[in-house]
Amino acid sequence: MQKMVMENSIVSEFEGILLKDSDPFSYFMLVAFEASGLIRFALLLLCWPVIRFLDALGMGDAGLKLMVFVATAGLRVLEIESVSRAVLPKFFMDDIDMETWRVFSRYDKRVVVTKMPRIMVERFVKEHLRADEVVGSELVVNRFGFATGLVDGDIGFISSKVAKLFVDDEPSLGLRRATSSFQFFYICKEQMHPPFITDENCHDHQLPRPLPVIFHDGRLVMRPTPLTALLILSWMPLGIVLATIRIIIGVMLPMRIIPYVTPLFGGKIIVKGKPPSPISGSNSGVLFVCTHRTLMDPVVLSTVLMRKIPAVTYSISRLSEILSPIPTVRLTRIREVDAQKIKQELSKGDLVVCPEGTTCREPFLLRFSGLFAELTDRIVPVAMNYRVGFFHATTAGGWKALDPIFFFMNPRPVYEVTFLNQLPAEATCSSGKSPHDVANYVQRILAATLGFECTNFTRKDKYRVLAGNDGTVSCTSLVDKVKKVVSTFKPFLQ
Repeated sequence: MQKMVMENSIVSEFEGILLKDSDPFSYFMLVAFEASGLIRFALLLLCWPVIRFLDALGMGDAGLKLMVFVATAGLRVLEIESVSRAVLPKFFMDDIDMETWRVFSRYDKRVVVTKMPRIMVERFVKEHLRADEVVGSELVVNRFGFATGLVDGDIGFISSKVAKLFVDDEPSLGLRRATSSFQFFYICKEQMHPPFITDENCHDHQLPRPLPVIFHDGRLVMRPTPLTALLILSWMPLGIVLATIRIIIGVMLPMRIIPYVTPLFGGKIIVKGKPPSPISGSNSGVLFVCTHRTLMDPVVLSTVLMRKIPAVTYSISRLSEILSPIPTVRLTRIREVDAQKIKQELSKGDLVVCPEGTTCREPFLLRFSGLFAELTDRIVPVAMNYRVGFFHATTAGGWKALDPIFFFMNPRPVYEVTFLNQLPAEATCSSGKSPHDVANYVQRILAATLGFECTNFTRKDKYRVLAGNDGTVSCTSLVDKVKKVVSTFKPFLQ
């Protein structure tokens, strides 16, 4: 760690200052759940009274070490890094104190000090809060790459590391809690603690905002505070039973009956706009172009229309395909092969496609592939959105086969389906527009309907952030592999 000479510098605590909550317990619960599972999650919750008792006795450092040990002991450090990269940033961002951010963001050089192990915090603080240095304890890792549950460095050690950063100059400002146990603030030229008073003449738009979290992973919707974690654990058995019943009903009952049965089991579907009627006597069906929130999007659309409409898919699990009450058409991401499959399905009738290629949980739309615009002019955009209480129904790094189960485990899942008008001929490729322009236009009108923001991010961007890969899977069949080879050599055979 290099020495820092700063004329306009700030040092801030993370917990209780940049974050509203000074208790890091819920973030260790996230590590326990997402990197290990339900048993470690429940075990750490059982330790919470002991941690609180130690804190009441003035032994908060011992309670913190107990949290670290129970949450991380025996985990691969790569798993902890994955949770820190894909799960924690969303919850950190939701807890950011914007008044503190207004003070923190005015300084050119920024140092953040945390009670948590540095590995849990560094990525978020540097990428989203634009900090230059993050100082915290270090997880002790054995030679096999597993966390021992121990940390290198206590409060005094962390304080000394901060002081070493400023041996040549003093930081301009230190942001601290009134009850802070860190001992380095004496080196700051000025100290402040909440509440922070900002310049009334400095409006929000004049300051850079934290970089938003567009991609995040993990199953838990709410930050697992002790009470929330207890509710989740209490709901789990009932949720599994409820999910089983819902899935069986969805598979067995006719599609036209499901909309009337859904409210009886806690579900709700809100429909806006006018759904198009089935078109008969045509050689091409309607292509429903949907925003992609969960794998349930095509199923919910079919439920609203009261008929089974096939959906093109790419990387859903075989279990999801088996449980699906509608036909699925597995794509390969070989453009020529996929175009032929979509054309073939449209010749049979209506079809659902999600041109983002993957789900996004936040109010952003990923870049739309223009392939759908090349294949038909009968395009009906559909804005899909959903709300759940306990569990997310998507994952990038987890087991995708559990996606439908987690969705139906929520007490009251709500889906909102908004039908837009079919694109006029002048907005399609038949009028001379490029597929790229048509796709961008559809993305913009869907984003405006939902109040979302358009982005140029793709499926590969999402998986690089969340899973450390580009999300590519191999061809799904020998036939597809043969077609790929043929398409590769086709120009040479003509």
